[in-house]
Amino acid sequence: MELWTTEQHKDMALGFRTTKTLYHAQSPYQAVDIVETTRYGRLLLLDGAVMTTDKDEFVYHEMISHVPMLAHPNPKRVLVIGGGDGGTVRELVKHPSVEQVVLCEIDGLVVDSCKEFFPQIAAELNHPKVEVIIGDGVAYMANDAKGFDLIIIDSTDPIGPGEGLFTEEFYRNTYNALNEDGMMVAQTESPFVCQDLIRTIYPMYERIFPIVRMYTGHIPTYPSGFWTWAFCSRKYDYPLPEAHLDRVREIEKTCKYYNAELHAASFVLPNFVKDLLKQPISIQ
Repeated sequence: MELWTTEQHKDMALGFRTTKTLYHAQSPYQAVDIVETTRYGRLLLLDGAVMTTDKDEFVYHEMISHVPMLAHPNPKRVLVIGGGDGGTVRELVKHPSVEQVVLCEIDGLVVDSCKEFFPQIAAELNHPKVEVIIGDGVAYMANDAKGFDLIIIDSTDPIGPGEGLFTEEFYRNTYNALNEDGMMVAQTESPFVCQDLIRTIYPMYERIFPIVRMYTGHIPTYPSGFWTWAFCSRKYDYPLPEAHLDRVREIEKTCKYYNAELHAASFVLPNFVKDLLKQPISIQ
């Protein structure tokens, strides 16, 4: 009998043929599972939701990291909220300008299990420029975060331990934790599956940040395969200045997905997504 791992999301499901379960544990926050699949290699699930896989993780981690890093002229201090698998940190430390990356992940079990089972993703969590804090990102943002050039919200879905990362108070604290020319990027789910969230959260960003854009990428193991991120900035917009292109070309050499042309193209939105951004709603 074949073994399948299935992520159920609202009224749809995504299945993966699975050869074995490598890891299962229940932390104080969520169930952490790692399975071996036939198509995507190892797969990490948190409370049954797919977080990352061996085969396609590079898309998410490159896009959430390099788009803001290369739009900023000189990012030195970066904060990552969530992202306990380490993939975003791995991409950030590729940039020579970086002096410090702070990772604040609520669940230490995620960090430890990814170090063991996803060493190629978690490879830089012990980098000398990286500080790993096991703690609540909402509390850290409210009480301790300050002086960052870039803040990346590498969150799970807006349920369970990730729910507090989708509130206006949290993002106002994020704005205040940035330097005067700082920027923030957050994952904002699928425009096919999470339309209510997108209609709600982008007007909230616009109440806080002077520059708000959406950009997109294609991740086959996430619901619908079409994903979005919010680019929110106090000063700099998304285009790549000519002066940044040397930096881009160096980073491109290390990437499987990101490049300068894709940077620009990812901000070109389909009409149905543009319509979503024009139709704010309030979720009761």
